Amino acid sequence: MEQLWQQGLSLLRDIFTGRSIVDILDVLIVTYLLYRLLVLTRETRASQVLKGLGILLVGSWLSDLLGFTALNWIIKWVVNSGAVVVVVLFQPEIRRALEQIGSANPWERLRVIDSHADSKRIVGELVTTLTDLGRRRVGALIVIEQKTGLQEVVATGTALDAMVSAPLLENIFEPNTPLHDGAVVLREGRVVAAACILALSEDRGISRELGTRHRAALGISESTDAIALIVSEETGIISMARGGKLTRHLDAHSLEQLLFPIFVDEPLGSGPLAALLTKTKRRARHASE
Repeated sequence: MEQLWQQGLSLLRDIFTGRSIVDILDVLIVTYLLYRLLVLTRETRASQVLKGLGILLVGSWLSDLLGFTALNWIIKWVVNSGAVVVVVLFQPEIRRALEQIGSANPWERLRVIDSHADSKRIVGELVTTLTDLGRRRVGALIVIEQKTGLQEVVATGTALDAMVSAPLLENIFEPNTPLHDGAVVLREGRVVAAACILALSEDRGISRELGTRHRAALGISESTDAIALIVSEETGIISMARGGKLTRHLDAHSLEQLLFPIFVDEPLGSGPLAALLTKTKRRARHASE
């Protein structure tokens, strides 16, 4: 135990003495990357594997320190071959993590809502739509795009370009209409597509009571930062999927409390630069229309 304590002190001494700015930046960058890795894999199957690898690394260090040669050799062999196994088994999770890293560019995608009043109007239309459909027990699935682009999802449906309104959304999800089966995608406060196809969540822990809409909503919220709103066709219960988590039994008041910050929040914050970029994006959008 005394030897372990001395080695720990020696390691700390090596870290904090005689280090240049470059070394400090190197440590900070690695720390940030590890943090982002943990955030991206939080509450997924990959997070359990990372925990297991961490335990093996600690076990390898301890076995080497205590002189357990055979145990140290076995753990090192598992760790060395385990990297390839992780890549093969968790290829979908790795791909989704890389997609999130590549799409996390605040300069590339800027959600613009023209005014505070317009944001409030959109939230009101969504709340009216969901509560009306829930009361009539009409199934619905609405996906709100955030920083991660959903163009691949939009391409699977029917392209639209319309203002968000309760009559439009309710008509889309009305049974036996051409666009009722699938998801509606909202981008920058507008309806951009309907009847879109979403990949289902692969989480086996999802309750069997939840149907395809809920699994599709969880799937898109797991692989992107999108927010999905669901109305159950069987029960009329309104739910929200965000970050792979499902919030159920929402009413009009709770929906408004959850939705309003989504549309009001500006990714670039406030200030002259944000105002200039917002105005530029708005002009470009109006010019394209």
